[in-house]
Amino acid sequence: MDVKFLFTQFLAVLGAVLYFFSYQCRDNRKLYAAQFFSYLVYTVHFIILGAMTGGLSYILNLARSLFLASKWKFARSGGMCALLCSVQVIILVTTWEGWISVLPICANIASTVGGYTHNARKIRIAGIFINSPLWIIYDLIIGSWAGAADELASMISGLISIRRYGWNKLNEIRD
Repeated sequence: MDVKFLFTQFLAVLGAVLYFFSYQCRDNRKLYAAQFFSYLVYTVHFIILGAMTGGLSYILNLARSLFLASKWKFARSGGMCALLCSVQVIILVTTWEGWISVLPICANIASTVGGYTHNARKIRIAGIFINSPLWIIYDLIIGSWAGAADELASMISGLISIRRYGWNKLNEIRD
């Protein structure tokens, strides 16, 4: 194993730890702030791996986290959700490397739509059942072993938060 491989896997582990703790935040704004730092690390991770669709789409995840954590009304609106999803599609078209490029884009669109519901239950549903499974497949194909482990850990963290806060209580949490 070379240093570059170990470094990229280390970045994914760091991103995983940050993302795992994000779901343990009861307040959605704190969740997005924690996810911002995870996405920053993952952006670098994917770009070093040469996975441009994944890397560029994570830049939008950075923006999404900032917008959802902000108090700026438009940043938290359906219009911004539509804009972010549209830019994801542009990234898909411009970084097309075959069907594999669809995986991170669909994952991020699901998370974006889930996040813009401002409903803790729907955020976790999007993450556990759509976002993470699609990213796991993408990560395994591009060689991001730690990234795939991160998505599995994210799913577990989401399930822990459901157990911790209660399924019905999550439906009441809004930011």
